[in-house]
Amino acid sequence: MPEKTFSEAYEDTLEQLEGLLDECDADIDYDTVSNILTIDFENGSKLIINKQSAADQLWLAAHSGGFHYNYDAGSGCWLNDRTGEEFFAELSSLATEQAGEEISFVKEPLNKSG
Repeated sequence: MPEKTFSEAYEDTLEQLEGLLDECDADIDYDTVSNILTIDFENGSKLIINKQSAADQLWLAAHSGGFHYNYDAGSGCWLNDRTGEEFFAELSSLATEQAGEEISFVKEPLNKSG
């Protein structure tokens, strides 16, 4: 399989995340408009995920700050540009922190064939 482009990887990630949010037991609402996904928690806090095309990065805005991720084609994962933490793992931690309850997003690598 050829390597995914930045835009393809971002769109696939949003699609995966929307599926995971639909399956989540927590009281979470979300909306995607113009490739920006906003996650709304019952307590009024939000997480916002968007793409920064000029930098080829996925950006995540949380109550605790902003996080930037680079796509690693070898692993099929988005990795934090400062810490190396995987996007879905960090998103799970931030969502748990903001929602006040355990939230876990488990996903398949984007480069998985099958």
